[in-house]
Amino acid sequence: MEIISEKLLMICLFILIIHSIETVAYAVRLAGARVKLLASALSLFNILVIFSRMANMMQQPFTGSLIDNAPDFNTLEFVEYQFRILLGSATLGTIMGLLLLPSFIAIFSRAIIHLSEERGSITALLKKGFTFEYIRRGVKHLRFPSLSYIRDIKLNNIPFKLFFINMTVTAIYTIGVLSALYAALLAPDRASTAIMASGLINGIATILLVIFVDPKISILADDVINKRGNYLTLKGLSVMLVSSRLLGTVFAQIIFIPGAKYIAWFTKFIL
Repeated sequence: MEIISEKLLMICLFILIIHSIETVAYAVRLAGARVKLLASALSLFNILVIFSRMANMMQQPFTGSLIDNAPDFNTLEFVEYQFRILLGSATLGTIMGLLLLPSFIAIFSRAIIHLSEERGSITALLKKGFTFEYIRRGVKHLRFPSLSYIRDIKLNNIPFKLFFINMTVTAIYTIGVLSALYAALLAPDRASTAIMASGLINGIATILLVIFVDPKISILADDVINKRGNYLTLKGLSVMLVSSRLLGTVFAQIIFIPGAKYIAWFTKFIL
């Protein structure tokens, strides 16, 4: 059996796209504050989040099939190796989103303005956005971040408590499905219970993001629009969150196995 199969590569592509989308989504509030249309920006942000969550749900059955197709010998080592490749694709997707962040601030700024002009019609926005002329304009906005992009960001403006919260929550979200599937191998008599725990883990991670991270960014964006805050502060916080998200996907490699063992242990109290 091939170690890296076509199915594994397909799942890696899914996860890479998911984490790229969730990373560039940080550009939406920056774009909204830039064009002073935060409510329209949040509607676009919600679309991106829903799309990434849907893509995450689509890849889960394929990820589960990796366990079904695992060999009978050295099963744990084989599955762990494949799952660590998937975690690596999450890191790669976050790096890709980080590199595209300045480009998507410009692209989302135009998209938010057009969404406002179309009175909130997503279909009209997509119809306009997928024309050759607008695609050509979008390509012109593509550029890699330079040192000047982060030159004015000050470390003393970065809330490190929020940095570590976002890193931890990202790590938990990244391993949610994979640790639950691996826990099913550790506790085969409670496999179904362990697998179903992935939804609970991702749900808790999402709630923590909504409670501790999203309000902070939204308030700073409001301050920028109402001229009570600095755009550079908002940009610095967004870059900080993307950086902590990147470290979170790396931290996921460390807590992947301990997380699976904890899920396997916890299922004892559910049965």
